Amino acid sequence: MRAFTKEVGKAEDEYLPEGPPMSPLTRSYFTSWAFFDHRIGKTTDTLASCLIDANDIIWMNPDQLHALKKMTESRMGIYEHKGTEDNHVRLRELVTDRESVCHVASGYRGKAGELWYVRLLPPLVPKFATYHVAFTTPYVLLGSTKKDWIDFLRRNMVGIKASSEAEALHWLLKFGPRMNYWNEFVLLAYHHQANAIYLSGIPDLKSTLPHA
Repeated sequence: MRAFTKEVGKAEDEYLPEGPPMSPLTRSYFTSWAFFDHRIGKTTDTLASCLIDANDIIWMNPDQLHALKKMTESRMGIYEHKGTEDNHVRLRELVTDRESVCHVASGYRGKAGELWYVRLLPPLVPKFATYHVAFTTPYVLLGSTKKDWIDFLRRNMVGIKASSEAEALHWLLKFGPRMNYWNEFVLLAYHHQANAIYLSGIPDLKSTLPHA
């Protein structure tokens, strides 16, 4: 916990995750990263994976443990908005083409054609609710095309040791090439806020980022 507190505390001081106008990093985005994505020190452990491993001591009930495992498996992703269905939004992930019908917790519904950077959680009890939940406030990506983002993802997946393209994509979007990679992108790409938070640019093309 000493290493976790030092690393996440430093990131919290640097990125001030309170959401606009204080910072483009929202509390839900940063907390999800800190608990589920940040690998502590030189290990591959996250805070959530440590809690799961220690459940023989913590004694979460089965529903709590199931929910924590699903949240641990989650990650941010880049999706194309494919339109609305009743009160839900249909999103298609770039590269994998997986489609999900989503409840957006922030209330933002957007419009078809938008690109979103957002964390989706799968249905916990599919027999009662089959939709995913967009858990974080959507970051709407401006100034770059779907092709620009697919090209970015594919060139940064090169060299990642994985059994499949989907696994390489998961690794890139969950952990990034280095700690704080995606936090830094959100900070440098911040464009403006209206009823969503807008980002502009491509992470590895610094000249495209408004605050680089």
